[in-house]
Parts: sequence; C-alpha cells; structure tokens
Amino acid sequence: MATRTSLLGVLAFGFLCFICLPAEAALKKYQFDVKVSNVSRLCHAKQMVTVNGGFPGPTIYAREGDTVQINVTNYAQYNLSIHWHGLKQYRNGWADGPAYITQCPIQTGKSYVYDFNVTGQRGTLWWHAHILWLRATVYGAIVIMPQQGTPFPFPQPDREEVLVLGEWWNADVEQVEKQGNALGLPPNMSDAHTINGKPGPLFPCSEKHTFAVEVEKGKTYLLRIINAALNDELFFALANHTFTVVEIDAVYTKPFSTEAILIAPGQTTNVLVRANQVPGRYFMAARAFMDAPISVDNKTATAIFQYKGIPETVIPKLPTLPAQNDSDFALSYNSKLKSLNTPKYPANVPLNVDRHLLFTVGLGINPCPTCLNGTRLTASLNNISFVMPQTALLQSHYFNIKGVYTPDFPDKPPTPFNFTGAPLTANLRTNVGTRISKIAFNSTVEIVVQDTNLLSVESHPFHLHGYNFFVVGTGIGNFDPKKDPAKYNLIDPIERNTVGVPTGGWTAIRFRADNPGVWFFHCHLELHTGWGLKTAFLVEDGPGSDHNVLPPPKDLPSC
Repeated sequence: MATRTSLLGVLAFGFLCFICLPAEAALKKYQFDVKVSNVSRLCHAKQMVTVNGGFPGPTIYAREGDTVQINVTNYAQYNLSIHWHGLKQYRNGWADGPAYITQCPIQTGKSYVYDFNVTGQRGTLWWHAHILWLRATVYGAIVIMPQQGTPFPFPQPDREEVLVLGEWWNADVEQVEKQGNALGLPPNMSDAHTINGKPGPLFPCSEKHTFAVEVEKGKTYLLRIINAALNDELFFALANHTFTVVEIDAVYTKPFSTEAILIAPGQTTNVLVRANQVPGRYFMAARAFMDAPISVDNKTATAIFQYKGIPETVIPKLPTLPAQNDSDFALSYNSKLKSLNTPKYPANVPLNVDRHLLFTVGLGINPCPTCLNGTRLTASLNNISFVMPQTALLQSHYFNIKGVYTPDFPDKPPTPFNFTGAPLTANLRTNVGTRISKIAFNSTVEIVVQDTNLLSVESHPFHLHGYNFFVVGTGIGNFDPKKDPAKYNLIDPIERNTVGVPTGGWTAIRFRADNPGVWFFHCHLELHTGWGLKTAFLVEDGPGSDHNVLPPPKDLPSC
C-alpha cells in the first residue's frame, strides 16, 4: 500500500505554486482524451472508458473568476458528453453538458471545447459523463480556489486532499445496463465501492489498490469529498477522528462537528480533520445508506489515514459507521446543514414565490412483451416518464425547431392520492413524453418534491442544472401546504445543487430563475434517471441582450 510520499511532495509544491498565482483572472486549458483503457480491480481486468487513462480522471483546478477551456476529444466507441456538475454556466448552457438536453453528444473521433467562466463560485465540484452509465468510470474533481487574497471563512488547513467516492463493476458497465434494460429489471449492483478509484484492502487483490494519505500529528487537513457513485448514498467516516463540516456543493456552511457524514450521488462535502490522535494507521470508510426495502451494494470501501513514520505493517483501525438503514442519523445530519449567511456570504433566500410546483416521485411497471416478466420498471415525475429527445432541447429552443418538446409539464400531479400511505402498484395512468416547464425570467420558484409509495418509498437525490437552490424545508409523510410552510427556514437554509428527498417524505427548495436557457432536473440515481425520473426547465430570456442565452459555439456537436 503506497503512502505516496514523493507524490505528496510534488502535489504540495504544485499547490503552493497554485496559490501564488497572480490575482487577475486566468485562462486555464485542459485536454481530455476520452479513450478505452485497461484497468484491473478485484482480480478482474477489463477495458473501460476513461479520461486520459485515469480512474478517476484528472482534477480541474481554477480560481473564482477564471475562464476554463476543456477540449474533449472522443476516442471511445460511445458518443458522449461531459457535465461540469454544479457550475452555474450563466447564459451558457452550451457548456453544461447533459446529452440531448443542452447539446448533442460528441461523436467518436470528434472534439468539442467546453468554454466557461467560473463566476461567483468557489469550493469543490466535479465533472462526469452525462449519457448512458458512462459516468461510472468517466468522472473527476473540480477544485475552485477563492480569489487571490480571499481567505477561507474557517481555519486555514495545512494541506488538502481530494477523495472521490465511486463504484466498481467487474463486468462492462454498459453491458450491465443493457442487460437490465432488456430484462426490464434493475441492472446488477456494483461489486465494490471505491475511494479515488480503489476499493481498499477489505477486497481481494486490492493491497496495491488502496488509497493512502500520509499525515503529520498536529496538522489540519481539508478533505474534499465527492460522491460519484451511480446509485448509492454513502456514509463516510474516519476512525477515531472527528470531522468539521465547512462546505457542501461549493457553498460555505456554518461549521459543525460530526463523527460521520452522509453524502448522496452528485453531492460534495468539505470537512476539516485534525491529526490529533495517537500516531498510527486509521481507516477512512464508505458504505451505503438505504432505509427502504431495496437491495444495495453494502460492502465497505476503505482508504488509509496514515501518520508519518508509522510502518505499513500496522493494521489500520476501522471507524464505526451508522447502520445501513439509520434514517435518524440521516435526518439529523441534514438538519445541521446551514448557510453561513454573513455579509460576505449572504443567503439570498426568495421570501415571496411567483411559481409553486409540486412534483411527485413515482416508480411504476409498464408492459414489455420482450422483458423477463412481461413488464418493465419505469419512473416518473407527476406521472410523466420523461423521454429523451433526439435533438438537444437547448438547440431546439434557441433555433426554434418545432416538434422536439412540449412546454406543458404539469405544476402538480394530475391524480392526488395518499402519497406515502400503503404501497400502491397502480401506475395512475403514467404518461410518457418530452414535456418540460417554461419559467419566466427572474421569477421565484418553489418546488416541493414529494416521495410516494408507488411500488416503494425511497430516498431520491435531485440535481438542478444551472442553479443553486435553498433547501427551505423537509419532512416525513405527505407535504401539507397549509401547515408545513410555516416551519420553513427562510433565514439560513442550506444552499446547494443536489438535495436528497427523504424516504417517504418531501423536500422544498427555492431559487430565482435568473439564468436563461434549458436546465435539466433529475434524480441523480442513474438507475432512476434512465427509467424516466427527470424533466427540464426552460427559463425564458430576460430584458436586454445581457439576459439572453449566449450564441452557441461554432463547434457545437450535431445529432
């Protein structure tokens, strides 16, 4: 198990050089070669799609205010696109990346330059493929440092470390997905979770596939943690050490201490940890959270927090993670997340709402004569299972191409029922279609996302492209529009881009629609996204050309 001592020296030198950059905004250029590489884990070697041969791919480093240009050249057999998860891309949906939403995918042998500004954001985000299940292997971190001379609003760490949590399949992930779709059933779950692409020594053939961080006693470390897993919310902890949460989804939080964190697919969390224990070797560990009767990969991925000078023969200690179904911990942890709400980092929560939306999450079963049981699992919002178009929505909107979508997604479910009561198996007349919501520029929007017991209740992490939003309320059971808004937090609610809707419950979010374009809204469990649990918002242009969607780049991929 390599402790990467020499590599850490290089990284530390690189980081020091990075923070010494001039104060003015810079242009950062990256080359992403999407290609098939040979990778081995768990005694299995396979070919899989990577960026620049890495698993995970390269980390993007920038400062607030920088311009970033990433030339993506596709050498793989799949057409694909890349999403820069959490970057707001103001007026610039052309750089957002979800295939058939803002662009057509980059075809094999072609290139596309993602060109965007990092405006008003700093912290940890990430990037990933946004088509099929390719993000299982095509992903990496984005680290945005504050503007030169602007300190963190928490104690300066001695060093930083990026930790990307993911999943590993021994089989070809795309074939796993295709097999599940052909059978009409959920695809096989992953064979392991990973930390920076490595499952850790609790798995076979993994002694050399263990990530290790060498630390010095008395120093403080900032861990930038990303959940890039396809389908699993994860608990994460470090044996004998306490985390101080200071940021989520690239938004600073009121600091609080915790023995473990909960992080859903798509989310990021920054924590401070002080190396203040007896020098030794301690496991960092990640394991799935699931509080519904649904099977998940419950195996534990580990990495090592190793004090300097401690030999590798010392057996690391495992942390105590919450139980797999510990919903009390999940609800308590999420309730502690608050915005800083200071003059420098205010929480500009919309206090008045122009548009109220209620979206119900439903799972269903549709006929499928060729499937194993004659049926296929589906998912829907407001009883609509979204059908991906063959022309990108943003292109069809910008160029006024007819027949691609209809802007008539309902503001509320067409058939009210006891959403979280006894399990229901009926589809409630689920429709299919490419239906989206049209939103007036600069209007304020509230979305209540309500879980339902159609087939089963389950937690769902929802991601909104192009925006952050404020999580003003959450609860278990059915949302009560007469009573629950009185309990909203409109002072310092957490601001983020991906939020978990609790199992058998609801979450209310608010945002101001000041970013024109077409923006995807979907469950970040890849399984459910593929089943249709998604829609999009068409935010209209505002007054004046500086509030309109920017013209598309000349190299925009064609369908």
